Amino acid sequence: MDGPDREVLDALCAGSDAEPVWVVTLTATWGSSPRPPGSLLLIDAAGRLTGSVSGGCVEDDLAERVRSGGLAEGCPRTLEFGVTTDQARRAGLPCGGRLEVLVERVDGRTQWRLLRDAVNAGRTLARRLCRRTGEVSLHPAEGLPDFQVTETALTRVYGPRWRLLLIGAGDIARCLAPIAAALGYRVRVCDPREDRAQGWDSALAELDARMPDEVARDFANDPRAAVISLTHDPRLDDLALMEVLPSRPFYVGALGSRRTNEARRVRLGELGLSPETIARLRGPVGLPIGGSSPAEIAVSIAADLVATRHQRNLKPPTA
Repeated sequence: MDGPDREVLDALCAGSDAEPVWVVTLTATWGSSPRPPGSLLLIDAAGRLTGSVSGGCVEDDLAERVRSGGLAEGCPRTLEFGVTTDQARRAGLPCGGRLEVLVERVDGRTQWRLLRDAVNAGRTLARRLCRRTGEVSLHPAEGLPDFQVTETALTRVYGPRWRLLLIGAGDIARCLAPIAAALGYRVRVCDPREDRAQGWDSALAELDARMPDEVARDFANDPRAAVISLTHDPRLDDLALMEVLPSRPFYVGALGSRRTNEARRVRLGELGLSPETIARLRGPVGLPIGGSSPAEIAVSIAADLVATRHQRNLKPPTA
């Protein structure tokens, strides 16, 4: 968790329990929207804002409702913006987009501080809000989607930032690193080869020159991590895959053709990995979008990361 949503969490925890504030969660969007569902906005009694749910389109309207007392009672409350063309024009929603938010009044901050402590400790917790009663509870987050809304509840997972390890500082890594960073990943690139390390632009991502198996151990037990091997060198790729395939990263992929990946699976089996463990490997990595340039391959990998992270498995791991 980082960016505007982390600012909201920190601001919530820094405030006084005696001062009510309003937390706004973006629950759904239709059409154009600059912020994804699950985004947070904090409004204090004076109408001061932290975070964003629309990139600035509806925040002023929500702040005015708080200042005027319009949201003092009846929370949690669901509000829609941009339902009509006139409303969209007044709210400033782009391209006729629509959005729905849920507003809740917060009078005590103990549970928010528990969430912040979990994030700071590298753990995840799910916060569940009952939409009918406003009751809030915290739960283990393992296996839950980042954000989920039903008729009765809103559940959002709070945890450390998603991480991505790329094995190999080549052209695909140069294209994929900034895309992954824009998707919210903290990216690390591992390559012990001196010639590749010298040509790497550190502005793209942190470069780690240790051996891949050593770096991969840092990611092995993190369910919010992805590891992708890109070197075409079994001496480097297989070392990392041996560490992470039996462990907890939500995504493990390897570059190469079908034939290359079949040979890789045979090697991994000879090294002692079970068929069930090897089946976790997504290789050839990426969705089959038909591209072949480094940038196109990077896009296909990023798309598969998004699909897997949101539990929409568009291709089997062994395809």
